[in-house]
Amino acid sequence: MTEELKAKVLLVDDEVDFLTILAARLESRGLKVTTVTRGEDAVAKVENEVFDLIILDLSMPGIDGLETLKRIKAKQPDAEIIMLTGQASIRTGIEAMKLGAEDFLQKPVNISTLMDKISEAKDKRMLVLQSKNIMEIEKILQTKGW
Repeated sequence: MTEELKAKVLLVDDEVDFLTILAARLESRGLKVTTVTRGEDAVAKVENEVFDLIILDLSMPGIDGLETLKRIKAKQPDAEIIMLTGQASIRTGIEAMKLGAEDFLQKPVNISTLMDKISEAKDKRMLVLQSKNIMEIEKILQTKGW
């Protein structure tokens, strides 16, 4: 990827060392990264901020990744979420996708693969936002007598 990808990312993982290293690697590639170590904190963050993408660990103390995913999707249905896990199972991956995860990647994650997934998720989010804007404009035009 030659051009710098600009996106606002929320990174959620209870492993502080992993969180710090991945955040630094993403920031060095032009991303604006916010980090939290608990699912509850991630849910609180999305109440006040909009992110282009959320990268969410599956296994965390407190509310786990799947429950965090459900709660985030309840607040922001259009949120693009990539799940990360150190212990992937097909059943868990299917459940995450059913709940609205964009993708499901195994740790340690290949940074090039992750950047590709981030780019895809951001493109998808932009299309959804454009579609919503067009629908809003059409609704406004229909209510006006122009």
